Amino acid sequence: MKTVNKFKTLALANNNFTKAEYEKALRNYALVLKDHPASREAHNGAILSEMALSGEAGAEALFDYYDILREEDSDQADTIISEILETMDGTLDQLTALITKPVKDQLKYEDGILYSDFRRLVEEENDFKRIFENIMFSTRVIITEKEDFVDFLERLMDSGFDEMAMSYIESALGVYPNDKQLRDLLRRLSKGA
Repeated sequence: MKTVNKFKTLALANNNFTKAEYEKALRNYALVLKDHPASREAHNGAILSEMALSGEAGAEALFDYYDILREEDSDQADTIISEILETMDGTLDQLTALITKPVKDQLKYEDGILYSDFRRLVEEENDFKRIFENIMFSTRVIITEKEDFVDFLERLMDSGFDEMAMSYIESALGVYPNDKQLRDLLRRLSKGA
């Protein structure tokens, strides 16, 4: 039984993605996963390809960010992108609804914590970073107002979660490229880098 050359096929898949050939990229990532199911790069690439095929505008920006991170430290890049993809579960859809209109009646709260409740916890403990780290892998923070989203991004940046804030900002700008508040946050984050 012939196995695929993992590195050659990953390079081909990454090249396909860069050329916006998302179906080919997904197919090549799947080939790698078939023979190397533990490959985090193939797993992340497959998810990003699926996102791009679904029309999620932030997929390309996130892939570019992933590519930059891989140049510095590929293992760390795999970890960072895996965490971002886990926390993004449904985020782009929520962002679209968030910025255009309140969606309180449409969200199902049983699988997350409302941002107002999260903010109250932070204010009681006066420690955003600790509270956020305690919930970020087990619970979603549900944001229903644009002002809360901007507040959340600012708190992420103030607490050293620059990469995560960058991911959210890039995803939001993919949907709303001319939003002044988001552009201002991106500039602020760029100056701090």
